[in-house]
Amino acid sequence: MASLGCSMSALTFLFFVFVSLMSSSSEASIKKYQFDIQVANVSRLCNAKPIVTVNGRFPGPTIYANEGDRVLINVTNHAQYNISIHWHGLKQYRNGWADGPAYITQCPIQSGRSYTYDFNVTGQRGTLWWHAHILWLRATVYGAIVIMPTPGTPFPFPQPDREFEILLGEWWNKDVEEIENQGNQMGLPPNMSDAHTINGKPGPLFPCSEKHTFAMEVEQGKTYLLRIINAALNDELFFAIAGHTLTVVEVDAAYTKPFTTQAILIAPGQTTNVLVQANQVAGRYFIATKAFMDAPIPVDNKTATAILQYKGIPNTVLPILPQLPASNDTRFALSYNNKLRSLNSARYPANVPLKVDRNLFYTIGLGQNSCPTCLNGTRILASLNNVSFVMPRTALLQAHHFNIKGVFRTDFPDHPPTPFNYTGAPLTANLATLTGTRVSKIAFNSTVELVLQDTNLLSVESHPFHLHGYNFFVVGTGVGNFDPAKDPAKYNLVDPIERNTVGVPTGGWTAFRFQADNPGVWFMHCHLELHTGWGLKTAFLVENGPGQDQSVRPPPKDLPTC
Repeated sequence: MASLGCSMSALTFLFFVFVSLMSSSSEASIKKYQFDIQVANVSRLCNAKPIVTVNGRFPGPTIYANEGDRVLINVTNHAQYNISIHWHGLKQYRNGWADGPAYITQCPIQSGRSYTYDFNVTGQRGTLWWHAHILWLRATVYGAIVIMPTPGTPFPFPQPDREFEILLGEWWNKDVEEIENQGNQMGLPPNMSDAHTINGKPGPLFPCSEKHTFAMEVEQGKTYLLRIINAALNDELFFAIAGHTLTVVEVDAAYTKPFTTQAILIAPGQTTNVLVQANQVAGRYFIATKAFMDAPIPVDNKTATAILQYKGIPNTVLPILPQLPASNDTRFALSYNNKLRSLNSARYPANVPLKVDRNLFYTIGLGQNSCPTCLNGTRILASLNNVSFVMPRTALLQAHHFNIKGVFRTDFPDHPPTPFNYTGAPLTANLATLTGTRVSKIAFNSTVELVLQDTNLLSVESHPFHLHGYNFFVVGTGVGNFDPAKDPAKYNLVDPIERNTVGVPTGGWTAFRFQADNPGVWFMHCHLELHTGWGLKTAFLVENGPGQDQSVRPPPKDLPTC
């Protein structure tokens, strides 16, 4: 019945831990991986179709490293599409060439070509992930990154007996690129997914899926660390295990003050580590995930399941379903995110910038532009500060580094050009949205505060934003319009959560701070793939510093060309 396919992953992990412990604590090693981008036939929901994969696997292989390691991943493209891979959450200090977003830090790897991503894992440990960063290919091209602390350094929470990686995703019966192209041609949102998945499998509540069910075997009395990743393209997801409490200990590879919860909320791009104790009556329990949406927008509301199975229990025992929050449970979403706090210990301090050099205020808007060939004569687009970002045909970092003129402008507005009641009555008027490749220039080592404000242009909606090249501290969040006179007084400047991807609440705002100490061009975008394609993105050009080690490194010799 359910596939206990986790055993190989666990054996690989245990071997990796053994090798790591055998190495000297002061000696970083080099980890090498080969990624072959290739098409493979995969069957789900009674349908077989060709999908783009890494090494024929769906999801793709896990990258294992220790803090301090150097990682080399050679990517060879055998597929018909251009490809690039983003190592989501890795800071890539001075090394944007290894960050991966196509046409931002590199030109894509063309079919038949190779490129080696070469980066150091510095000052980071925990769960991150990798995914394709071009078109909608990350629907099937994604996998986990597990960074262990330097050998001899314990976790700041009880040592688990075993670990599992849990990747949440979406599945379409049809080719995702055809679906994306059809939506673009019509000027409308593409068809939503046909199922959610857990480790690439929808679970037994779907047709033809009894064998396409992920199962994890546990032993009574033991503790398990689940490394949960939301790799879905367009859905924030609830996650729970029937009968079992989750203890949150880390998000986005940053340790948290532990807290217990019956369910978690995880947005696309985010990771969450939880501890689970196998302390219930031995049996079979459903692991479940479904979408969160508290705006009048249709989503795939079907529940994907996996199975937590106690050792020795036969597959004939029917699993118990967990009680997930309601799909539109705003109260749970706000309460859960408010519980997230940085560990802020002596070893892992929360170095929150207290002085701000640059204040930015970005409004998030949806709009419609004229499109005579589209179904309704209009095309949906999205914007920040009324600017809908247009992808260049030359990578921004290459244009910046080699001083290529005419690729981008550095006049992205710090504030919206026309202030209005952002979250009042629904606004259908188009604010004459501008299009262009405009970025914001940031002085090296300056401290930045960015407030992201949702608006009711067409509709309010929750938006998970990801900043490449940095972690940031989420100092404040709220519902309604941000009040610059009152809201900063309520900021948490002691132990705010540290993240690389943060959700802006529906009809609300989020404020975060970071120190711009990583020179280069760094993408910032909504991690709903639908919105990214509509233009809900921009980039920060962080200038070089004066020091010898404060400038962007020279590009690698095999850097792809456009």
